[in-house]
Amino acid sequence: HNNHNFSHLSPHMIRFFLLQNRQGKTRLSKWYYVVPESEKKRIESEVHRMVVSRDKKYTNFIEYNNYKLIYRRYAGLFFTIAVDITDNELAYLETIHLFVELLDSYFSNVCELDIVFNFNKVYNILDEYMLAGEIAETSKKEILDRVRLLEKLE
Repeated sequence: HNNHNFSHLSPHMIRFFLLQNRQGKTRLSKWYYVVPESEKKRIESEVHRMVVSRDKKYTNFIEYNNYKLIYRRYAGLFFTIAVDITDNELAYLETIHLFVELLDSYFSNVCELDIVFNFNKVYNILDEYMLAGEIAETSKKEILDRVRLLEKLE
């Protein structure tokens, strides 16, 4: 295990955001710091192993390396955010929940295939929501309006 040192990052910042299915395929990954490709793959498979095998009676928070993973499962998909150890877990559970609601509003009931076939749109929604690892905008309507506006410009 090589522990990364994130001391140069401001606290209260998201390190990465992963969306994975039960089989371990990463459907969306957004990294807010520089990580070599091979390292990303390793982290993604470790994170997947941890969240999938975790017993439901435990909390949705796992300490991993020197940060904290917060995850939620929706249908067959696992949404995981890595944050600073001292960050507020409940706020990030809400963050994941709002992101899922955004996807649901946009795709009218999101499923894994929506994400696979429209991953650019999903990234647009994520980017509107979280800029550079900070929660940017929390009004669902404003985010979706902006995403739709961006699509018109494409």
